[in-house]
Amino acid sequence: MIVDFEKLSEEAKVWIYPSSRKFYPQEIEPLKEKLEAFIIEWKENAEDAVSYQLLYNRFIIFSAEENVEITNQDLDRQVAFILELQTAYEIELLDKMNVCFKQGEFIQYKEVAAFKKMIKSKSVNAKTIVFDNLVQTKYDLEHFWEVPITESWYNRFL
Repeated sequence: MIVDFEKLSEEAKVWIYPSSRKFYPQEIEPLKEKLEAFIIEWKENAEDAVSYQLLYNRFIIFSAEENVEITNQDLDRQVAFILELQTAYEIELLDKMNVCFKQGEFIQYKEVAAFKKMIKSKSVNAKTIVFDNLVQTKYDLEHFWEVPITESWYNRFL
């Protein structure tokens, strides 16, 4: 059973999959249906302990309370599902080394090399908000996921 993400504890584990493009409006509802069906089946015995979010129509986030046992097989199933979505929507979801950042009201997705060039050319600066898709808990997601470059590991490129 899926629980509202807001009801999960701060220690809940999260897995973030950034999309190489924003999902189109006509894709959102079918995608949410697929995500819900997967998460219900994924941890069917973890009642009131698993959730998902689709943020900015670009980031797929799965979450589970810390007391839910997540095995390697569970993670393999999650990745297999993400691979299916990549094929179905013709997007990239597994490359966590690419950079997601805000540029005005838009979220951009660039390869690290291209992002470094943007820093050099001053297209982005120390205050640019980047997404740290390697955070591991709900607390970290809420407090350290969207941060200025200076507070991220990308600060080494400044």
